Parts: sequence; C-alpha cells; structure tokens
Amino acid sequence: MNALVKLEIARALRNKKYLFFTVLYPAALFLMLGGTLDGTTRVMGTELTMPAFYMVAMASFGALTAVLMGNSERIAKEREKGWVRQLRLTALPGRGYVLAKTASAGVLSLPSILVVFAVAAAVKDVRFAAWQWLALTGAIWAGSLVFAALGVAIGYLASGDNVRPITMLFYFGLSILGGLWMPTTNFPQWLQTLASWLPTHAYAGLGQAIELGGAPHAKDVAVLAVYFVLFTGAAAWLYRKDSMKA
Repeated sequence: MNALVKLEIARALRNKKYLFFTVLYPAALFLMLGGTLDGTTRVMGTELTMPAFYMVAMASFGALTAVLMGNSERIAKEREKGWVRQLRLTALPGRGYVLAKTASAGVLSLPSILVVFAVAAAVKDVRFAAWQWLALTGAIWAGSLVFAALGVAIGYLASGDNVRPITMLFYFGLSILGGLWMPTTNFPQWLQTLASWLPTHAYAGLGQAIELGGAPHAKDVAVLAVYFVLFTGAAAWLYRKDSMKA
C-alpha cells in the first residue's frame, strides 16, 4: 500500500493540470474574491473579516479540488484500462487500494492549503497566532479526507465517459451551496438551513471557528464524521460490486 501511495503522489506531481488546478487555481480565486475586499469588512453576523473568510474558503476549495477531482476521474479511467484488475492479482487487498487512494489524495491536498495561506498573509496581511495557523492546516487537511472518500465512491460509480460531469455536479454544487464561494448568510433562510447540513459547510466551519479563536463546533465535526462514514461505506460497497463484475 505504501508503494501505491508513493506512485500516486509521483504521478500527480508530474501532472501539470494538477499543479495548476489544485495549487495555483484556489490562490488565484482568493485574489479574485477576497483580494479586492477591505480587511476591515466583516462577514455578516460575525467578527470574521472577509479576507480571512475567503482564505479558509479557498484553502478548503483547493483541498476539495485535489481530493475529489483527482480521485474520481483517475479511478474511473483506471477501471476502464484494467489497472484496477491488475492490482487485484497482487497481494494488495481491496481495502488497501481504497485507503491508498484516500491517503495519497490527502497528501496532495496539503500544497493547495499552504499556498492559499501564504498568498493571504502576503497580499492581504492576514495574521493569526502560530497555534491558529497549525490548527487551520490540520483541520482543513483532515477534513479533506471526507471528500477523498467521496471521490473514490464516484470513481467506482461512474464510467470514464460520465465521471467528469457527475464529479463536477458534486464539486460545484457542494462548493457553492456549502458556502465556499460566498457566505451562506447571503442565502434565503430555507437555503441557509439546507446548507448547514452539507459537508462543505461543516468543512469551512472548522477553519472559521479556529480563526475566531475557538475550537471547531461539535455539530460541524459530527456532520463531517457522518459523511465520512457514508462516503467510505459507499466506496467499499461499490468496490466490492465492481470486483464481482471483473
């Protein structure tokens, strides 16, 4: 499994599209969305400044891009090309393949988080205590594993031809409705209620709570834990189903 993780990381780092869309793209979006805002402007109803809000939102979005887009499309194509079938002939157990995909995606999400943080600090003078920077990095990185599991599930659910539109539906739907592109306080009340139960809303909430000097809210942690169980369970079931077809 360790060898497969190293292989997945090496493959991704050689991919120029990965480097742009998962590392540079979120930082560019931060400059477009949060870089033009005054550092004293607050998110409605909170003490959080808009640049700080968009820093966490775009760091989360970048990690989401790395683990969701990369996992789903790569797995669907590997299934079609027979690579997954070849791995089943080795000593690697099925759970090892799923865990390797999730772990490698998690490792690859870290650069996008750090680049957004660096840009926010350099361009918008976003400042936090050392423990907050460390906690933000850890929380956003750990939370990305939820979406890595979703990416594995989609990769086994979809074929190579339709994996991209299905992934994009989840990708943009969860990002926009979960409040990664704009504060959910701008939504109608019924949509705010719906958004509060989405994994992306809870994901962004982890970092926002830390920025405000507190610990992540229990509800956000619980929501992410439930989705992680659901997504990993779906990935495991779809993997077994795919194995029976092979």
